[in-house]
Amino acid sequence: MRYSVAGTLFAIGFLLSCRQEEKFSPRFELKPAPRVTFNSFVDCNMAEAWIGDTFRIFPGKYGEDPLWGYARDLKYADGLNPEEVFSHSRDRFTNPSMPLNAPIGQPGLHGAVWFETVYQDKKDASGKTLYGIYHNENYPETLPYDSVTGQGYHNKRWPQGLTGPESPAAVCRIGVMKSIDGGKSWENKGLFIEDLDARMILKPQNSSNTFAGGVGDPSAVASGDYLYLFYGEYGYPGVYDSATYNADTEWSGQCISVARIALQDLDSPEGKARRWDGKAFTQPHNGIGQPVKALQIDRKHGGGPASSPGGGFHWGPSVSWNTYLNCWVMLMGHVEGKSWRGDKIYISFNRHKDLGEGANSQDWTKPQLLFQKPGYILWYPSLQPLNEPESMREKYTCLRLGKRARFYVKRIKPGDDSYASEHIIEFER
Repeated sequence: MRYSVAGTLFAIGFLLSCRQEEKFSPRFELKPAPRVTFNSFVDCNMAEAWIGDTFRIFPGKYGEDPLWGYARDLKYADGLNPEEVFSHSRDRFTNPSMPLNAPIGQPGLHGAVWFETVYQDKKDASGKTLYGIYHNENYPETLPYDSVTGQGYHNKRWPQGLTGPESPAAVCRIGVMKSIDGGKSWENKGLFIEDLDARMILKPQNSSNTFAGGVGDPSAVASGDYLYLFYGEYGYPGVYDSATYNADTEWSGQCISVARIALQDLDSPEGKARRWDGKAFTQPHNGIGQPVKALQIDRKHGGGPASSPGGGFHWGPSVSWNTYLNCWVMLMGHVEGKSWRGDKIYISFNRHKDLGEGANSQDWTKPQLLFQKPGYILWYPSLQPLNEPESMREKYTCLRLGKRARFYVKRIKPGDDSYASEHIIEFER
C-alpha cells in the first residue's frame, strides 16, 4: 500500500476539521432563581432597546381582530435596568401612539400587530430611531381577496381557529414600523415578507386550529449591512390544491426559515426582502423559500406539517448574539399537538458572526432540549439581561447577551397564564 505526503496531509486536515466541528458544542445550565412574573400582556417575543441610559420594552398586541376583539395591549415601559423594568406593576406601562387600521379595501395597516424585535439604527447617536419588526394577523374578514393586487384571502373551506368550530384561523405576515422618538410613537412602513392566498392550507387537510398559512413569530438580528429575519413558515411550498395535497411536501417547506433585507431599505421595505432558496437569498418577499434544514424535525422522528393535528415542528425563534460564546444562540418552541400545544423549549447555536457569507445562516447545531414543564403549554422563550456589572456596562438586551442571562417563557394552563422566569442560564465554552 502506498501513501503520499499530500494524501496524508489531507487526512490529517480532515480529522482536525472533524474534531473542530465536534468541539463546537457550547454547554449550558439552567439554575433555579427567584421567580419574576411579568405584569403586562405578553403574546410574542420581547422587543427592547436601550434609549440612552433607559432600558425600554414593548410587549403586547395592538389593532383590529374580529376573533379576539380590538386590542390596545401593546405598551411600553422603561427604567434604569432590565430587572427593574421586568418587575414593573401593570400601571407603569404606557400605550404608544400607533397608526390606525386602514379601511377594508384601502392600502395601509390591516389586522392586529405584535412587536417581536426592535432594531436600533446605529446612525442615530441618540438611540431614538427604532424599527419595530412586527407579527401581523389577518382573516378573510379583515383582508378579503383583491384580484387586482393579489392581496387578501378567499373565504372558502377556511380552517378552524383557536376559539372553536365557528372561529376562523388567522394568516400571519411580518412588517416594519419606525419610531424616531424612542418608541413613543410609530409609523407603519409596510410588509417585510408574506405568503399569498394560493399557499393557504384549507379544509379538509388543515385541522391544526392554528394558522391557515403565512409567516410569523419572527426574531430579527443585524449582521453586516443586513437585517436577518428568522421566522416560522406555515404556508404550503407551492400552490395548495386539496386534490393533490401531500403532507410530506408541506412538511418539506416548513419550520424555521430565514430572510434578509438591507438595513438601508427599512424605511421602504415593501418588495425589498429576499428569502433563502436553499443556496442563497434570491426568493422574493412573497415567494417560496427553503427552511433551515438543521432545525427541521425529521419525519422519522416525529416531524410533521403545521396543518396537522399532531404538530411536529419548531417555531417562535428568539435569536441573540452571545459575546461570551462568540456565537449566535437561538431558543425555539416545539409544537406537538393542536392549538400550538407543546411543553418543551429547545436551544441551538451558530458560530458564524457573518450570517451573509455562504450558507452561514443555515449552520445551526442540532436543537437540544433546554426546558420542559409538563402540564403546561410553553410559548415565546427568551433570554434577558441581568443587572450584573458586565450586562449594565455593555447595555445588553435580548439581542446581545453574555455568559449569564435570565430565561423567560410564557407558560399556559388553566389557572396559570403568565410570562415568567424561574431560572438563570449560564453558558460554558
